[in-house]
Amino acid sequence: MSNRRKPYTRADYRSTFLRSPAWLARRARWFRRQAYLRRPLVCAACGMPATSRELELHHLDYAGVRRVGDGWQAFERHDDLVPLHPYCHGLLHFYLERDEGLAYHRSRRVASAIALNIVRARMLRTTETS
Repeated sequence: MSNRRKPYTRADYRSTFLRSPAWLARRARWFRRQAYLRRPLVCAACGMPATSRELELHHLDYAGVRRVGDGWQAFERHDDLVPLHPYCHGLLHFYLERDEGLAYHRSRRVASAIALNIVRARMLRTTETS
């Protein structure tokens, strides 16, 4: 099992699921729940406040994602989704894909946690030098 992204031409998840009504509804439910819990919207990597339009949700686990016939189901647990700015999300995937240990030898949840800590440290260094 690999934590690397598939090439876009073979990435049915990215090309169809992330544009599906099931995912868009699940994403909206995630943000509504955050509001209900009175949790501020902040990027999990850089800690900067953001709006729901400015954030992407990273999957720690795909257990709730299923393809059913021509459609999709999105029943991820609330804590399986992590809010990230697109730039931070891209950095997280960069580390997930480039590090052999993270790409192949860890569960996605553990690999994502390690990569998120790397991105946080990088963001902290960037803000300290500017």
